[in-house]
Amino acid sequence: MIIMSPPKILDPIDRRILRIVQTDASLSIHEIASRVGLSQTPCWKRLQRLEAAGVIKRRIAILDPIKLGLGITVFVTIEVGDHSGQGLERFSAALAAMDEVMDFYRTAGDVDYILRVVVADTATFDDFYKRLIALAPLKNVTSRFALENIKSETAFPIAG
Repeated sequence: MIIMSPPKILDPIDRRILRIVQTDASLSIHEIASRVGLSQTPCWKRLQRLEAAGVIKRRIAILDPIKLGLGITVFVTIEVGDHSGQGLERFSAALAAMDEVMDFYRTAGDVDYILRVVVADTATFDDFYKRLIALAPLKNVTSRFALENIKSETAFPIAG
């Protein structure tokens, strides 16, 4: 995978384009261009440059988990017992491959990893948990079931 560095300077038009597409990536180039005051070709070239630089990672549809029958969100914190390199790499790769894991962070502090897991029900989470603890010797695994989603945002605050 080639990782290109972001553009050195994001000008105000780039920032407006990014604010628009992170809110609604289904808009046509014509609509985006008209909102930022450009013609279609320069707008398309800016989008291509932002994608090539990795500022825009991908364009996706955001689905409603409840309507998909995935009504349970669980935040899982993990403390591993062994911090050796290869074991942690295998553990991380196996965990990242699990479809239920929506977010996966390695952290500093009192826990090593934090996961956001989305499943249909507690039985499905129990199955996930059993597969998780079979991956590696773990010191501690704590699960916190979300009762209500008060805010979930995918758009970053882009100044300028």
